[in-house]
Amino acid sequence: MADSTYRALRADAARNRDQLIAVATRVLMATENGPSMRAIAREAGVGIGTLYRHFPTRESLVDAVYRDQVVRLTTSARELLAKLPPPAALRRWMNLFGDWIATKNGMLDTLLTMIESGAIAHGDTQAELHAAINQLLDAGRATSEFRQDISEEDIAASLIGIFTVAPLPEHETMANRLLDILMNGIRTAP
Repeated sequence: MADSTYRALRADAARNRDQLIAVATRVLMATENGPSMRAIAREAGVGIGTLYRHFPTRESLVDAVYRDQVVRLTTSARELLAKLPPPAALRRWMNLFGDWIATKNGMLDTLLTMIESGAIAHGDTQAELHAAINQLLDAGRATSEFRQDISEEDIAASLIGIFTVAPLPEHETMANRLLDILMNGIRTAP
């Protein structure tokens, strides 16, 4: 096999994997019961064999989706701060956090089993998310737009509470209102 053909296949395989993760994320966000692997493959436009080559078990797919979402959340804090002032960056990041929570709802049973077995280190994820929140808070404190006494734990707990009471996508209006109230509490008084 020529070297360029090998690279093309590898690029194609990477695209298939990325497509499977994107589709699984979208499908998991839209359902409370985990969809079938066959339905995910069909929606991604690949055969079931391709899905199983990349993700031999439901757990391996859930793990990939979960890790992809955590990476997106943690890197987006820096990316948002590069484009937006701290309050707008934090508010936009809160929406991404809500999407992450909604995605987790469709894979909750599998995810909980994986956390209990130690396959996913929940403490590591929590530390990564707290670091992202702290980065956003520090930027707002540096510009005197955020209160000094708000911690990343305060924000994380508030977000979990909001998205538990107003899960996405069905309660998006209520979630947005609650997020705006939270943002008002974070900001320094004018």
